[in-house]
Amino acid sequence: MSIYISGSLAFDRIMTFPGNFQDHILMDKLHMINVSFMVDGMDERRGGCAGNIAYSLALLGEKPVIIAAAGRDFGPYADALKAKGLSLEGIHRMDDIFTALCYITTDLNSNQITGFYPGAMARAADYAFPNLNPEADMAIVSPGNIDDMRRLPAFYREKGVRYIFDPGQQLPVLSGADLLAAIEGSFACITNDYELNMICRATGKSENELVGRTLWLVTTLGADGALVRGADGTEVRIPAVSIQNVTDPTGAGDAHRAGLLKGLMHGLAMPEAAKLGAVSASFCLEKMGTQEHEYTADAFTKRYEATFGSLPEGIF
Repeated sequence: MSIYISGSLAFDRIMTFPGNFQDHILMDKLHMINVSFMVDGMDERRGGCAGNIAYSLALLGEKPVIIAAAGRDFGPYADALKAKGLSLEGIHRMDDIFTALCYITTDLNSNQITGFYPGAMARAADYAFPNLNPEADMAIVSPGNIDDMRRLPAFYREKGVRYIFDPGQQLPVLSGADLLAAIEGSFACITNDYELNMICRATGKSENELVGRTLWLVTTLGADGALVRGADGTEVRIPAVSIQNVTDPTGAGDAHRAGLLKGLMHGLAMPEAAKLGAVSASFCLEKMGTQEHEYTADAFTKRYEATFGSLPEGIF
């Protein structure tokens, strides 16, 4: 069984602003905005949606295949992936361009302003899937190269591979037609509530109509957990896992997707898999950065059972 994760690989420069963005933005001057935020901290971390999801899956004992492009500065990132037992076979590495770079500034209310340089992500991953097994494998199409995001859903459908469509930060670039083509026939579409509203606006489809085009619509709601809706009429609210301190929201969505994929690969129904996603996300929230959290199987199990009861057998 293999999990294929297409999407971005990037270095994140994460900065903290010791105030609230809204206090420095004049709503009646948005057409001519010119604002600067003095930050009081900056860290450079490994990131990118594909890398983040793969990292959390590795913590859960999985060894997914990352399908992405990286640049000439990727060496330290590659070493970190190998240290987690992750393969580099699906990563197209190029010497004439830098790896993608993301600048993220977070205020005291966990609001974020992000700038993104695509670098190598502007080029397709160009992976041949030599060991694809439609009966056992699963894939997620996460934010990354636009050509890959348009091409891979059709490829997975043609091959009979279950896939999750996760458009995220690339929603402004994808057309309504692109989105419908990717969602149609997918196993699931996962977004946060704001992104789901963007999809509805771009496609002209209601949330209920989208559920009819995919088997599962999963909407993450931050501190309010997640809403799981199925084409069979299932509608379940999964609570968030309570933790003492939220240090950084960056990457929590990717960690959630990792836990969800772990559950699906072990035969859980989507609502049960989303519980694993909630626990996985909670560990990421406690650390600055998207690939800095660590936990043991025992720690994960205890946190799961404190919120949801007994962990399903065979997860670890």
